[in-house]
Amino acid sequence: MIIIITGASHVGKTNFAQRMLEKYKFPYLSIDHLKMGLIRSGNTDLTPLSDDKDLTEYLWPIVCEMIKTAIENNQNLIVEGCYIPFDWQKDFTSEYLENIKYYCLVMTEEYIKNNFENIKKFANIIENRMYDDITIESVIRDNNYYLTNAKLYNQNIVLIEEKYAVDIENTCQI
Repeated sequence: MIIIITGASHVGKTNFAQRMLEKYKFPYLSIDHLKMGLIRSGNTDLTPLSDDKDLTEYLWPIVCEMIKTAIENNQNLIVEGCYIPFDWQKDFTSEYLENIKYYCLVMTEEYIKNNFENIKKFANIIENRMYDDITIESVIRDNNYYLTNAKLYNQNIVLIEEKYAVDIENTCQI
């Protein structure tokens, strides 16, 4: 089983993946780790501050083939990160798609407005962010972008509305 977790920056993808790892013992791949490994090793001219579109175009083909390899080897894997195109399904045949669950985490505008200080406070709960100059406007904008596009592509959305409680048991039927 492959579980893909995406969403805007600061929505809790890495924390959710960590909790899934602890519960189900599935390994997880952080696309940010892959990105930084490629950048630090000099294997790309991209930088941590490169445009998300450029990063997605560079990273997704690599991640896509890693997912296929895991499925072909009957391995479980959690993949989390921002750099997953909304039309990701086009890159897989139906045989692969049967083994993939996709979750797009999105915080509502009201949730962000009511909890912005906590969003900033928990930004480094799992990983240390080197570049983090978020504003309430940027978080709202980014989450609205994910919500709009996930709906447009008919993707599975996990909406965070009143409190931050991504329910693993009910969200992920593993």
